[in-house]
Amino acid sequence: MDMLTEALERLFRERATPEAIRNIEAGGDTAPLWAEIADSGFLDILLPEDDGGAGVSLDEAFPAFMLAGQHAVPLPFVQTVMARAWLHALGVKAPEGAIAIAGPETVRLADGSLSVRAVAFGKTADWVLAEFDDLWVALPTEAARVEGDQARGSQTADLSWPSLPRTALIVSQGEGDVCPPAQLAAASLTPLLAGAAHQALDMTLAHVAERQQFGRAIAQFQAVQNQISVMAERVWAMRMAARMAFQAAGPMPAFGMTAIGKTRCSEAAALVADIAHALHGAIGITEEYDLQLYTRRLREWRRAGGTEAWWARRLGRDVIENSKGSALDYILSCAKV
Repeated sequence: MDMLTEALERLFRERATPEAIRNIEAGGDTAPLWAEIADSGFLDILLPEDDGGAGVSLDEAFPAFMLAGQHAVPLPFVQTVMARAWLHALGVKAPEGAIAIAGPETVRLADGSLSVRAVAFGKTADWVLAEFDDLWVALPTEAARVEGDQARGSQTADLSWPSLPRTALIVSQGEGDVCPPAQLAAASLTPLLAGAAHQALDMTLAHVAERQQFGRAIAQFQAVQNQISVMAERVWAMRMAARMAFQAAGPMPAFGMTAIGKTRCSEAAALVADIAHALHGAIGITEEYDLQLYTRRLREWRRAGGTEAWWARRLGRDVIENSKGSALDYILSCAKV
């Protein structure tokens, strides 16, 4: 896995540069960067070796997936990798192109229209994998009305279709030994949140060590040290929670671990972003400075795939219904799934 992570790190460092991200945010062509990712062979790492994959488990893939968050990759790399493995488990050939995954905010009306809200990478994906009650389907974005998030540079979008597109790929009617798409969406966002938070912390540590005030680095002031300690605690809690969501021997995340991971990562994301900007001062909100590339993603991905409140309610119900011991017993039971 070290070789895999190193190769992916090099790819993102050279191709998913801040300049490339800003270009895509401004409406630039996503095809060159996606072609680089697709040609690298990383999209099928979760598939079995006999089927052209690398046979990597979610747990083993986690460090590589975190890199996408650390580099603020503006395309649904993690989602596509996980969706392709999910489709393979259902015996369905994955469509070509980038695949985003919708969270729980989906609606299917009596007139046949379909809509999904707050889809991470909804603006840059070719397909959206979504769940409408008993209908699981991959919908082409080219046939959709796409309404972007109002936040500047956001790649999150609401999408709607007047009817089920002819080119839609119906992948299941809710059957099979796989998790629901909304659960897959939540799990896929946890390493991105953890990665973006880690990058924001690294940038903040570098800034407070260099920034001088009253003749010394501001990192030496107790108030700054307190804020850094709070930020670091949240960042590492996010990483641990995201890692829990990926504690699976195969390609499918467990429900309990996913709920814990998304709840904790989303809950901490806003505070991490706030502290990063507070310690950077005015420079942190400028267009030229790269911090905003990561803090904006933290706020986007916090909501996408279900907010912390939504997943906390689901988690609470599951604990009440299925737990027969302590909270630790519940977590351990989830880890055995």
